[in-house]
Amino acid sequence: MNIANVLKLKGREVTTVHPQVTLETAAVMLTERGIGSLVVVDFGGKPVGILSERDIVRAVAAGGAAALQQTVESSMSRPVVICREADTIDEVMGQMTARRFRHLPVLENDKLVGIVSIGDVVKHRIAETEMEAAAMRAYITTG
Repeated sequence: MNIANVLKLKGREVTTVHPQVTLETAAVMLTERGIGSLVVVDFGGKPVGILSERDIVRAVAAGGAAALQQTVESSMSRPVVICREADTIDEVMGQMTARRFRHLPVLENDKLVGIVSIGDVVKHRIAETEMEAAAMRAYITTG
């Protein structure tokens, strides 16, 4: 199974933010949408960073509540690491694990087409494993 299949099932919606927005505004966006990260894009829509809840917590820990008035650009992770629709779940899971990322934007033809989380990837990998096990049981019993 590849990332295109994951996006087909979960949807392609991506919440984005511009680098000049405050961390406070970004935190509100994350909370209102119940998500863990925002893709930071320039005015042309090109991903230039990613901002996670963890990035905001680090900023507040370092600068107190005043940090919430800083820009997203000051705390976002960069460069943006991305994946492609053709990438397999195992490839993406390996990349996320090795680099300790929980979210990867999906780009095709330099265009943002989705985002996957570690939860999305694990969920689909488990479903894939369960289908393989069921097929193996059926093969053995009909044998």
